[in-house]
Amino acid sequence: MSPTDRWTGLAELRAQLQRLWERGDLLTEILTGQSSFPRRLRLKGPSSAEMSEQFDAVRKWIAALGALPHFRVELREFRHRVLGSNQVPAAVWVDSLEAALAVLGRRAEAARFAELVAETHARRPALLDWLAARPHRALARVQDWSRLLDVVDWVEANPRPDVYLRQVDIPGVDSKFIEAHRALLSEWLDRSLPPHAIDQTKVGVAGFAGRYGFRDKPERIRLRVLDPRHAIVPAAPDADLTLDTASFATLSPAVTRVFITENEINFLAFPNVRDSLLVFGAGYGFEGLGRAAWLQRCRIYYWGDIDTHGFAILDQLRAHFPTAHSLLMDRATLLAFEAHWGVEERPTPRELSRLDEDERALYDELRHDRIRPNLRLEQERIGFDWVKRVLVELDAMPAR
Repeated sequence: MSPTDRWTGLAELRAQLQRLWERGDLLTEILTGQSSFPRRLRLKGPSSAEMSEQFDAVRKWIAALGALPHFRVELREFRHRVLGSNQVPAAVWVDSLEAALAVLGRRAEAARFAELVAETHARRPALLDWLAARPHRALARVQDWSRLLDVVDWVEANPRPDVYLRQVDIPGVDSKFIEAHRALLSEWLDRSLPPHAIDQTKVGVAGFAGRYGFRDKPERIRLRVLDPRHAIVPAAPDADLTLDTASFATLSPAVTRVFITENEINFLAFPNVRDSLLVFGAGYGFEGLGRAAWLQRCRIYYWGDIDTHGFAILDQLRAHFPTAHSLLMDRATLLAFEAHWGVEERPTPRELSRLDEDERALYDELRHDRIRPNLRLEQERIGFDWVKRVLVELDAMPAR
């Protein structure tokens, strides 16, 4: 790199302004009306030695800076015993926000942002703080802004409406639009609605409907009865049934064991076990099962993958059913099927407080890579003869 490459030019001056743009500072000034201009930019010029040794290059650099549009170059006198007195740049200034936007080619975007500010100030001044904190996120929604404000207006006028999103009747707005913008709308509605209109226990995108009083799609539970004597549908004792959680909670099957498996083929192929019922798992979601009081009298077995997330799901299940047992999630099963070991892409390292001693020991081996890095054994990799043998042993035990 030659010395002249280190002298500040248009690219570096523009980069300094670009950083202000990326941080949102320039857009925020449009909203607040508080200007940071004139703004002095950092300037690195030639040293005294370089002024003498590369005088022609220095003159070209001075001329180039002076010719830049939208910048103001402040000069100082430089005296040299050979070259005499010369005017050299001491500072570069941008005198206005408009000049900075012109340098960056952002005037059109800034004008659109100003329109968002004006509309928000007129319709939802409570959202101006959100706009100031997230100007670029706002700018990315410029085409949807008015419709998003329409949604907030509707929800405020219809607090906790007890309807599905599909039933919200706003011109130009459909349920897919609302669903696509749930994260942003949650931030706005939390700022716009009175506390009694918000269910603080419902969080995240998945909790959007419940948080603001909309009806949500009913959670469903898929099950099979494993003992024909206790069939829910007598004409089809092996029926693959799906019930909403409210209907599932009203069941009162004469079973004493409930198995939960996370794999669909295992769910379909699971052999009959006396006095038992099988549920197709839902990963980390057990709230629906937790509402079924009759499950509390059953012995519950959870069969998940032997990996860190499998044990994390077991731990979460025990938040609802503290006495739940793990099934086929032991060290002997893991070692018996070493040929089928796989890789867990994103293991969880967190502490789990509801595992028993053996489960915790194996979980620690997995999360600390003591057997093999990112080790997992998916439940469908376990031989079915092994599965049936374990179930036969369980079947021989008292159910409770």
